[in-house]
Amino acid sequence: MSSNSSHMQTFPLVFHASPDQTIAWRDGESVAVREFLADVHALADALPEGGHVFNVCTDRYRFTVSLCATLVAGKTSLLPSTHTPEMVRALASFAPDAFCLHDNDECAIDLPRFRYPPTAAKRVSGEAKVPQIDGARVVAYVFTSGSTGVPVPHRKTWGFLVKNVRAAAERLGLLGLLGENRATLIGTVPPQHMYGFESTVLLALIGGLAFSNRQPFYPVDIRAELDAVPEPRVLVSSPIHLRALFANEDALPRASLVLSATAPLSEKLALDAEARLDAPLMEIYGSTETGQIATRRTARTAAWELFPDIALTPRADDASDSGEPTMWASGGHVEAPVPMGDALELIDDTHFLLHGRKADLINIAGKRTSLAYLNHQLNAVPGVVDGVFYMPDETGADSEPVRRLMALVVAPKLAAAEVQRALRERIDAAFMPRPLLFVDTLPRNATGKLPRDVLTQLIEQERKRRAALSFTVPPDHPALAGHFPGHPIVPGVVLLDHALDAIGSALGQNFDACRIESAKFLSPAQPGESLDIAYETAASGAIRFTIRAGERAVASGALAAPSAGSTTSATDMHAS
Repeated sequence: MSSNSSHMQTFPLVFHASPDQTIAWRDGESVAVREFLADVHALADALPEGGHVFNVCTDRYRFTVSLCATLVAGKTSLLPSTHTPEMVRALASFAPDAFCLHDNDECAIDLPRFRYPPTAAKRVSGEAKVPQIDGARVVAYVFTSGSTGVPVPHRKTWGFLVKNVRAAAERLGLLGLLGENRATLIGTVPPQHMYGFESTVLLALIGGLAFSNRQPFYPVDIRAELDAVPEPRVLVSSPIHLRALFANEDALPRASLVLSATAPLSEKLALDAEARLDAPLMEIYGSTETGQIATRRTARTAAWELFPDIALTPRADDASDSGEPTMWASGGHVEAPVPMGDALELIDDTHFLLHGRKADLINIAGKRTSLAYLNHQLNAVPGVVDGVFYMPDETGADSEPVRRLMALVVAPKLAAAEVQRALRERIDAAFMPRPLLFVDTLPRNATGKLPRDVLTQLIEQERKRRAALSFTVPPDHPALAGHFPGHPIVPGVVLLDHALDAIGSALGQNFDACRIESAKFLSPAQPGESLDIAYETAASGAIRFTIRAGERAVASGALAAPSAGSTTSATDMHAS
């Protein structure tokens, strides 16, 4: 390091041209830079002791004032990806002096707590002095879940953030919107997550733009929020929010630009977004370690374009399990080379294709694909509201256990057979999910991601529920006597008896007296064979069920909707 580097570069806290420019919209009211800075200084003076601040303010204005006040007061923000008790314990051990800064009376985070104070009277007169921040100052530690599950802190300096966000603003054409006609950012994603932090909070501060304090989630709220702020406006969102927004045909207010990140976006959804919001959609690529490093206009190309000065370099000596070299990102705002966790294919020096997370790449029977590709195909099936593929962890004593992909799907109007038929047209038979589980909803987090541990938990619950719907008729069952000696098969009435019992238990209903409207016996069931029951309840209350031995259908039928006082016995069935 040269001797003259002791004079560190400083950057302003806000990059707005005038203290009278609008920096935020609070519930439809504009806030000028000078009012914002007054709030920042007032909060900085009020903050308690403790060098680390866990900022969980849900209102984006209060979050941003808190972030800046923390910086002005010489403290550092902690930004974990989740707020689980386990994560809070990890934060407390990383920074024992941490306290929680919140804006919610219900806050139950187990750290010393400090509530965001009621807004003081605005001190709007006089000069609004913009604080200058040393580029080497650590603004925040952003945490990723490490491979062991222990959160890994990544330090973010003000200089790194300024260079990264200025490069992003330039790439997105947002620095060209000069004067009073600066864009307003509307985020459906929370400010605590890296993407929301960069693209709704820092982009406003460092790009000289404005931001809206609300975090609209439902389509009606997103529409209202677009209406509540003046043009030009930028919608900062994610695939899961955009899909929900376009699920109905209502007209939407125009945007100037739509940003998406957190999960790969399909070309169809990008085309929908551009048509419905009358704006280009730009997808952002990056990582917690590198920040944002590339964009693409998904409706027009699959190729990503790197920011100027950023390079991707393959390192063969650092190959993954599949033998593919790891790509390292360097240059520009990236302070030291970073290995990327994605499978990237270089097209030229500035363009690349993304083939999904390395951890998502799967190989079954010598065929390769990625979970991202399979998820894309599942979600493209008409009638599928949401869906995800899941590869169970390797278990078993064999060196190469046969692993079966599973899928969870939200598709209230489709039968399993319809989803499977549509998938067979889209994906190789080796990747067909077994089983395909129907659920009411997927437990996505605020940015639309599905943490693996949460998914694993949901699958475990579904498995237990399904286990109750599996049965075996033992070879010594008394009903087998006389049923084809030497080649015994399970009598149909025994199959139906098990089906009624299992479905009744699962639904908490008593089917001792019910009417079986139809029953078909499609193939013989052997004693000792493992049999599964699948059922679905129609809107009328009638229940259709199927009994299978593996992939083979053994029997199917329908139960009439249970009615009060129904005393029809199970023997009134019409077998066919």
